Amino acid sequence: MGRLDDKICIITGAARGQGEAEARLFASEGASVWLTDVLDAEGEAVAADMGGTYRHLDVRDEAAWASVVDDVMSTHGQIDVLVNNAGIFSRGRHFEISVDDFNRVMDINSTGVFLGMRAVSPHMRDAARGSIVNISSVAGMQGGINAFAYFTSKWAVRGMTKAAALENGRRGVRVNSIHPGLIDTDMLQTEVLEGQDTDRTVNQFVPMGRTASALEVANLALFLASDDSSYCTASEFVVDGGMTAL
Repeated sequence: MGRLDDKICIITGAARGQGEAEARLFASEGASVWLTDVLDAEGEAVAADMGGTYRHLDVRDEAAWASVVDDVMSTHGQIDVLVNNAGIFSRGRHFEISVDDFNRVMDINSTGVFLGMRAVSPHMRDAARGSIVNISSVAGMQGGINAFAYFTSKWAVRGMTKAAALENGRRGVRVNSIHPGLIDTDMLQTEVLEGQDTDRTVNQFVPMGRTASALEVANLALFLASDDSSYCTASEFVVDGGMTAL
């Protein structure tokens, strides 16, 4: 018996990295998983391999959200879990970045989360159950330098998570945020660290002295998606090896 038996789950940014790990873990725990991304070839391959359903979704597109949710509802008649995982990283200080660059990060990392919550919440509220898991970052727990738009977007996710949790609490819908630290994914190596010495960075900023695997974040998402976390809402769950304690 799986922890997500009979649950219908939508996961954004599921073609690789943390989203892929979440999709595979959820499916192994009995969920029917709908994977979404803009990386169609990768997403379709993952879905085919794990027995999920893939749909193209640009999280900035309100109409695309409506289409995916309509497909899920017409197929299953319910949506139990949404994991808003899709996101991008961008460097630049507030006095250097353009308005277009700032808006692009905010549109994907923040507005995409809002649109996802707005699309699924009515169905969850009608059913008087559901769990929304928003992937923020340790950047949503503290300040930082040279990634102004990214930090801003992840703080926004933290705030909207609390607001949505309060608005949905009495209708049985839980909303929580996950705040990963240095997770061993393509984004960490090619964008976040961008050529830095990984071992040196980890030794300097992570008390546990290592990066995390994507599965370690997925395990936390599984807890929040499942009924094991039935009394958890409006909360931040940090998976960072102790980074935010420094």
